[in-house]
This record gives sequence, structure tokens and C-alpha cells, in this order.
Amino acid sequence: MRSPLACLLLLCALPAAAQIYKYTDAEGNTAYSNQPPQGRASQTVELPPLNSVESLRKPVPTTLPSTTVEVQQTQYSQLELTGLPTDEALRANNGTFDVGVAIVPRLRSGDRLRLVLDGEPYGQPSNVPRLQLVNVDRGEHGLAVQVIDAREAVIQQSATVTFTVQRVHLP
Repeated sequence: MRSPLACLLLLCALPAAAQIYKYTDAEGNTAYSNQPPQGRASQTVELPPLNSVESLRKPVPTTLPSTTVEVQQTQYSQLELTGLPTDEALRANNGTFDVGVAIVPRLRSGDRLRLVLDGEPYGQPSNVPRLQLVNVDRGEHGLAVQVIDAREAVIQQSATVTFTVQRVHLP
């Protein structure tokens, strides 16, 4: 059985031109309907006009002007990878290792971090400033991190760090 309040809320969602009827059902409960009940006395319910509030959010443009892109690209004053050795080889016997991301200010809501390994996007975007690489081949690589927005457009990219992965080769 529906509560009278739930019925009233449901009926308030009807178009403004709809008529609402209030009556007492067979069990003695107050009920509301958009149809007059058959064989029962009913009253029409007058509802006050609905309140409406306009959204304060500005619509997102489908194309960003070039000045907006430039502002977004300078949004993070620090964006760099941490935890990668540059003077010696990175020992990762199975090619799996983590890197950190130093970012100032903190990552903005809606933005994500994505690695770029040897010029190609790597892994899934994340909002965590600690990222993992898995099964990276031995040898020299270039790694950078990008900040991307919800549309996966690049907002900013760090400098590329060159490093060498050392893996043990088992016969």
C-alpha cells in the first residue's frame, strides 16, 4: 500500500494541466488519482504552481577556444614523474614497477593521469598519483605522464624521462 505522501508526490510530478482527485478508498484510506474514482465521492485537489530553479552551471562549449586551452595547460605548476633512476638501470626482473607522480596543485576533480611509454599511451587513466607498469621489455625507454580531462583530451604533459630497464634473462 502506498502512503498518502508518496501518492501526492507522484501526482505532483504530473503535468500542470492534469486534474488530481482525492477520495477515500474501500479500506478507509485517503487516496489520490488523476482519474475520478468510479462510484465514489471525490474532491479535486488544487496544487500551487511548481517552483523552478535555473541551473547556475554554464554549458560546456563543444570546442574550446585556444586561449582556454592555454590556461588549462598552465594549470598545474608541477607535473613530473618520480621514482625512476636516471643514472643507473632500473632493476625489474619481471618488468613490473611503480612510478610516482608529483603534481601541484592536487589533481582536479574530473582530471586523470595517464602514462605515455615510448610515445604511446600506456594503461588505464587513474586519479591516483602512483602508477604501475607491467611486463616492460628490457632496454631503454621514454616515460612521461599526461593529465587528461573527462573527454580524454590532454591538458598537460610532463617532460619525458629516459631510463633503462634491466631484466634477468633466464634460460
